[in-house]
Amino acid sequence: MAKQMSIISFTGKLGNFIGYKRNGKYFLRSMPESVQQTAATRRASRRFGIASRKGAFIRKAFYPHLDIHCDGGHINRLNKRLIAAGDHHETLTGFRFNQHTGVDRFFTVAPRLCHNGILNIPAQTIAGYKGITALEVKVIATRIDFTSRQVVGSETVTLIIDPATTFQETNVSLDVPGQGSLVVVFQVRAMYGDGPSGNRQYMAADIIAVAAPHLPKYAKKRTYPKRTILPPKLTWPHAFPSVIQLE
Repeated sequence: MAKQMSIISFTGKLGNFIGYKRNGKYFLRSMPESVQQTAATRRASRRFGIASRKGAFIRKAFYPHLDIHCDGGHINRLNKRLIAAGDHHETLTGFRFNQHTGVDRFFTVAPRLCHNGILNIPAQTIAGYKGITALEVKVIATRIDFTSRQVVGSETVTLIIDPATTFQETNVSLDVPGQGSLVVVFQVRAMYGDGPSGNRQYMAADIIAVAAPHLPKYAKKRTYPKRTILPPKLTWPHAFPSVIQLE
């Protein structure tokens, strides 16, 4: 690969060259003259295409609500997660939009999503760091219909926590009705005075829960054809009462 050094950089196809961006820098590579794909490579290419489109959809759903800078490799990391996950979106739990810092840096006891749509943040001692005056916690709950690729709804809740005191158990109600999976992102920013820290080591945003769509609790009752009750089978001589039995 070659690095683009011109004033105007580009991504995409240009003649026999392809421009692309990686970690904030622009590169260039030539297109192959011919591509021979096997059945396995075609399947892999199809899975990658599905994961890429789904990843772009997820990012666009959360970008407007995030207040942190994602790391340069988060797009590829999310695509890899989605390729491995397939339709099991619950495995996205634990994904970090900023790989340099996780929520566990501040909260040693992880929040958990209950079945009733309540996010429980257990009581604990918040990890303190020099110069940090407060922690801004933002819960982002977005209901996503992965089948139709629609964002059904979103809700955000913001908390300000004093790291000098013991954090008391808190329950956050996440009321996002509709069909689709509920994806919950837990964002934490360290505050210095009146503003947030610009250090990526003190900014975290993790997917902490993915609740699958609720399936109907009832199913259509199966019907069976009515049974016809036949008279009992008679045996000789009861089957032929008009016949005289000879001694």
